[in-house]
Amino acid sequence: MLKLLPDCDTRDLHYEFEVGRDTKYRIQIVDSSRYTSTLKMAQLSNSTPAFLQPKMVVRLYHDAKVAEVLEAQRTSRLKPVYEYPNLNMHQRNEKHMVNVFLAEWLHFCLSQRLASTAN
Repeated sequence: MLKLLPDCDTRDLHYEFEVGRDTKYRIQIVDSSRYTSTLKMAQLSNSTPAFLQPKMVVRLYHDAKVAEVLEAQRTSRLKPVYEYPNLNMHQRNEKHMVNVFLAEWLHFCLSQRLASTAN
């Protein structure tokens, strides 16, 4: 995350970068303190319906160098483990899966950003 956001301790700052002709990513810092920052991440595309575009709220813990997904696709307060089946049909390891998706998304964003700066 720090490779994408060099100024992650600056409030109300946002970054946008393109990963194709029609797709870009926005990372916005919505809250920042000495030990944490809260970010909104979103994929923006005119050719993809809004409900299919990933959105997340992520908290960075600076001292521990850890990121935690607080909200994904308008679902917040994910539990570490869910009984299955459940009313919202969450997977047993939903929180883990969302955090893995964040890691993959950041890796993709970083690789696309580095590729676009190399051209």
